[in-house]
Amino acid sequence: MQQLTYGDRLKGIILGDARRMRLLDHVRALGLPDCWVGAGFVRNAVWDHLHRVRAVQSLEADLPESDVDVLWFDPERTSLAIDRALTDRLLAQDPDAPWSVKNQARMHSRNSDAPYASTADALRHWPETATAVAVRLTSADGLEILAPFGLADLFGRIIRPTPAFRGAKLDIVRQRIRDKRWLERWPLLQVDED
Repeated sequence: MQQLTYGDRLKGIILGDARRMRLLDHVRALGLPDCWVGAGFVRNAVWDHLHRVRAVQSLEADLPESDVDVLWFDPERTSLAIDRALTDRLLAQDPDAPWSVKNQARMHSRNSDAPYASTADALRHWPETATAVAVRLTSADGLEILAPFGLADLFGRIIRPTPAFRGAKLDIVRQRIRDKRWLERWPLLQVDED
């Protein structure tokens, strides 16, 4: 019997989650370029699955702890007002979801980085490899995955800083682990700062 790849496993987790699928459908309907949903939306679903938390915890309880991070890329439309208008459109579709819409073409300035070339490039500048994962629905209701650092750390339950967060920014990763209480919520996680 052939073993499932991490990509197949991730697709199974997300495609099998009716609430996440509805949210992804709302995002797809926006028709934004290079648009994905990532961070805790994906990471928490996988870590809950790996810790078997889903059996006792609903997504509705999960979502308020983690924004539904909608990432898109268009260097011609970087106004914060556009992201706010998109957030309002999504809130009209699902007012209970904690939407966070950000055009990654402007986020480099907030993070003191060189301009990003795409959503994938922006993800390379996120704090942890397991967080730098995003998904989107295809026109045929399939799922595409964007994971510039792969999925091994996500499925290996490893919190590892991306290259951009090693060295001077490592304390940010440590603070996120504490503030988000990841090791309490998911005790099988391991921190690897190398």
